[in-house]
Amino acid sequence: MTTSLTQLTIHESHERLKTGDVTSEELTQAYIKRIEAVDPQLNCYLTRVFDSALLQAKKADAQLKQKSDVTPLTGIPLALKDIFITKGIRTTCASKLLDNYIPPYNSTVAEKLDRSGAVLLGKLNMDEFAMGSSNEHSAYGPVKNPWDLTRTPGGSSGGSAAAIAADLCAGTFGTDTGGSIRQPAAMCGIVGMKPTYGRVSRYGIIAFASSLDQVGPMAKDVMDCALLLNAITGHDARDATSIAAPVPDYTHGLQSGIKGLTIGVPREYFIDGIDPQIENHVRSAIDQLKLLGANIVEISLPHTEYAVPVYYTIAPAEASSNLARYDGVRYGKAAPGAVDLADLFKRTRTEGFGPEVTLRIIIGTFVLSAGYYDAYYLKAQKVRTLIKQDFLKAFHNVDAIVAPTAPTAAFKLGEKSNDPLQMYLNDIFTIPANLAGLPGISLPCGLTENNLPIGLQLIGKPLDEATLLRIAYAYEQSTEWHTKKPSMQKSDAKK
Repeated sequence: MTTSLTQLTIHESHERLKTGDVTSEELTQAYIKRIEAVDPQLNCYLTRVFDSALLQAKKADAQLKQKSDVTPLTGIPLALKDIFITKGIRTTCASKLLDNYIPPYNSTVAEKLDRSGAVLLGKLNMDEFAMGSSNEHSAYGPVKNPWDLTRTPGGSSGGSAAAIAADLCAGTFGTDTGGSIRQPAAMCGIVGMKPTYGRVSRYGIIAFASSLDQVGPMAKDVMDCALLLNAITGHDARDATSIAAPVPDYTHGLQSGIKGLTIGVPREYFIDGIDPQIENHVRSAIDQLKLLGANIVEISLPHTEYAVPVYYTIAPAEASSNLARYDGVRYGKAAPGAVDLADLFKRTRTEGFGPEVTLRIIIGTFVLSAGYYDAYYLKAQKVRTLIKQDFLKAFHNVDAIVAPTAPTAAFKLGEKSNDPLQMYLNDIFTIPANLAGLPGISLPCGLTENNLPIGLQLIGKPLDEATLLRIAYAYEQSTEWHTKKPSMQKSDAKK
């Protein structure tokens, strides 16, 4: 049995493109056929742009033949979460409000991908306005997990994670506000990284919570994750929160090992309620890191227990402010039949926003209202500072922190729909890194008895993505978990 083209990693595809063993057009055609055959079961793609993708592939083939302006992403078929503004390509953020929105400009990420010579296959499903942990809050229907079609792929970047796991694109980029890259990466058995806040430009990203949102790569393995991160990092004057700091080549040093590094294990991340299978596999992964030469020490992050309530105060507050622009006049599809401006606003938002977005707007408006701002929002910001200080104190003694990515594996579709608290607790281990603005990565570290992926999370110092990738690569290469694939992917291999 040989590997099909769509099962290749980005770096494997790049080598074959360079040698002429395969063309970008052939690679793109293989992904198109795969999408047409498999995506009806999964619902990953909201918009497909196959005609323009084939034109991009032909252009990439010309560059590869001439060996002109070739990058590691030249001719590689990628996709984007439908939160990235893409010039001339429908961008919905999985909301009825933006059903037919065709942007007149590109986000910085889309612009950089275009310059890299990558091929864009289309836009991927997500929770509406990135609000959700299960991809069940999309106006275009839920995404299904390729490991088990009865289960969620996680969220909000669920379409992105499922697409990579099912070989519907070679890689993609998601956004992570409280775990929206790492949690679905864990539930779909792929690698997903949230860089330091400000490391990647947010220009042209439809905003959810501006002090928390961050763009990051989602990929089949750690090397691909590093290659994708290389393509999008760097200062951008169009984003006031973008950091002007030197950017390393994240592929350098991946193979240098982790001997001598000190990795902290926070006792607060191994709590009652975590699935015993998750804990066992994560602790086995920690033992493996020790065998690879890392020093493992127990640490404490004492304010962790407050992370979820702090997040669900700050994030909805920022969402209610950001989403106020969708009124049918400035942005959004105007509802018909309005008698005056106030009626237009009310009708547009009532008809356009889904229930989860509506709930978060109401919460956010409440915590920002007169008489409650000091009691809720201001207090949450103060506790956020304490959470960040916990991390910075820990990083005086450790190089990185290791923990579970999520407390459970992928759960059944509809299982937590009527219990918002249980849904929100899915992000209990990922939220703290967002509140502190720190980089984090999730990678596969096991399978449950039901053959569902388990994610290992690594959290790093500010702007130290390189160390996280180095640890992740060492672990990945010493185990076989990244080679485990869902059955619907295995069936695509050519015999």
